[in-house]
Amino acid sequence: MPAKDTYYLTTPIYYPNDIPHIGHGYTTVAADVLARWRRLRGDRVHFLTGTDEHGENIARAAAKRGMTPQEHVDEINPRWHDMLSLLDISNDDFIRTTETRHTARVQDFMQVLYDRGDIYLDTYRGAYCVFCEAYYVADELVDGQLCPVHRRPVEQREQENYFFRLSHYADQLLRLYDAEPSFVQPAVRRNEVRSFVESGLQDVSVSRVSFDWGVPVPWDDKHVFYVWFDALLNYVTAIGYGNDPGAFARRWPADVQFIGKDLIRFHCVYWPAMLLAAGLALPEQVYAHGFLLVGGEKMSKSNATGIRPAELVDHFGVDCYRYYFLREISFGQDGSFSWESMEARYTTDLANDLGNLANRVLHMVGTYCGGTVPEPAAAAGDAEAALAADLRSAIDGMAAFDRLDFKKGLEDLWIGIGAVNRYVEARAPWRLHKQGDTGELGRCLYTSVDALRIIAVLISPVMPDAAARLWDKLGLHEALSAQRYPASVQPGLLPVAAEVERGKLLFPKLEG
Repeated sequence: MPAKDTYYLTTPIYYPNDIPHIGHGYTTVAADVLARWRRLRGDRVHFLTGTDEHGENIARAAAKRGMTPQEHVDEINPRWHDMLSLLDISNDDFIRTTETRHTARVQDFMQVLYDRGDIYLDTYRGAYCVFCEAYYVADELVDGQLCPVHRRPVEQREQENYFFRLSHYADQLLRLYDAEPSFVQPAVRRNEVRSFVESGLQDVSVSRVSFDWGVPVPWDDKHVFYVWFDALLNYVTAIGYGNDPGAFARRWPADVQFIGKDLIRFHCVYWPAMLLAAGLALPEQVYAHGFLLVGGEKMSKSNATGIRPAELVDHFGVDCYRYYFLREISFGQDGSFSWESMEARYTTDLANDLGNLANRVLHMVGTYCGGTVPEPAAAAGDAEAALAADLRSAIDGMAAFDRLDFKKGLEDLWIGIGAVNRYVEARAPWRLHKQGDTGELGRCLYTSVDALRIIAVLISPVMPDAAARLWDKLGLHEALSAQRYPASVQPGLLPVAAEVERGKLLFPKLEG
C-alpha cells in the first residue's frame, strides 16, 4: 500500500438550498489560497469541495417548488460551479452526495459501525431544527424554543431512529484534544469543543423515517441516514475509501479541513468519533473560521445579508475579492464586510501600492532602456542591502500561510512592497538617467524589476490572475506555475535583457 504523499484539504460541502453568497466564497477562497500556497511550496495537493444534497430541508425546498429533490439539486448545482469559476478556485475534485461513488461508500462505512455494535435502534424525543438538520437539548435553545443558530422555532419530535454510541468515545475525544491541540484550531474553538464533550455526550441519532430523501440504511430500508452522517463521509468517499485503496492511502488523513465555527460539533466531535469507531486515522487539523458579518449580522439569505460574489467581482475584480477578505479579517475570528473598506483596500493596497509600483518601474525600463532589463553594472550599495533585508522579511513572513494566518502573511508582504516603493523614491532613477549614470541606473532598475518578479510569485496564491498578468509584463520565459517557494523568490534571479512591457494597469481606477 502506498504511503501518504499528498497534501489533502477540504472545504465543508455546501447546502444547495439557494445560490452561493460571499460567506461561502470566504471559506472557499481561503482553502484555495492554502492549496495554491502548498503547490507553490512544491507539494502534491488534492483540494476537495462539493455540495451536501440530502436531508429534510432539501426535500421541503423541492416540494415548495413542485420539483423532486433530485431535480431541485440538479438545477441549483451549476451555480456552485459558477462560483468556483468566478473566484478562480483550483479545486481538484467536486463531490455531490447524490453520486453513487458517495452513497455506496456511505452504506459500506455505516455497515462497519453497525456490525461492530456502535449503532443500535431506539426512540428519540427532542427539539429539532430543520434548517440545521440537528437536534438540540433544552439548555441550548434560545428563549426555550428557538434554534441557537437560526433563531427560528424548533420542532418537537418523537420517532424511532438508529443511534450511534457517541457517548462511548467521550474519553478518547478528550485525550485527543489534550494530546493533539492542533487538531481543533483556533484554540478558542478547541476550548468550546472540549467543554461540550466534558459536559456529557449523548448518543446521537443517525437515521430518519419521516422522509426518504437520503442514503438508505442497508440493514433496514425503512430508514435513511441522517444527513450529517451522510455528508461528513464525503471527505473519505471522494478520495477512494472502500473503492480505491491506493488513492485513499496517498491522501488520507486530511491535512486541513476548513469549516465555519457553527459546524464544530459535527466536525470536531461526531466526525472524529465516527473515524475512531471505524478504525480510520483522524484529520491532522479541523480549522473553524469565524463568521463573515454584514451590518453586524451573520451572512445569510434569511436576514437579507446574502450578497452574491458576482456583485463584488463585477465591480472590484476577482483579485481584489480574493485579497480583501484575507487581508481585512483575521482568519479564525468574526469579521465585517463593507463596500467602503473593500474600496479602500483596492485603492490603497492594490492600485496605489502594487499597481502604481509596477506601472512606474516598467515605464522607466521602457523609457530609459528600450524595454530591456539592464545589466546591474554598479555594485549593490546600502539601499540595495536594506531592500534585500525588507524583502527577506516579506518572503519569510509568507510562511504564516502555513499557520492559516493569511492576514499576517499579507501584511508582511505589503511591508515588502512598501519597501520597494521607498527604494525607487530614494534611488530616483529619473535623476540617475538625467545624470547619465548608466551603471547606477542599471543597478536600480534591475533591482526594482527583480523585486516585481519576487512579488509576482508571492502574490500568486492569493491573486493568481494579477500575478499572471504581472509575470507576463516581465517577459520571463519560465512559467509562473513552475516557480517554487523559497527557491524562486531569491533576489538576483531576473535574467538580464528580459523584454518587459508596461501594458495596461494591473488595477485600473474603479468606475462609479
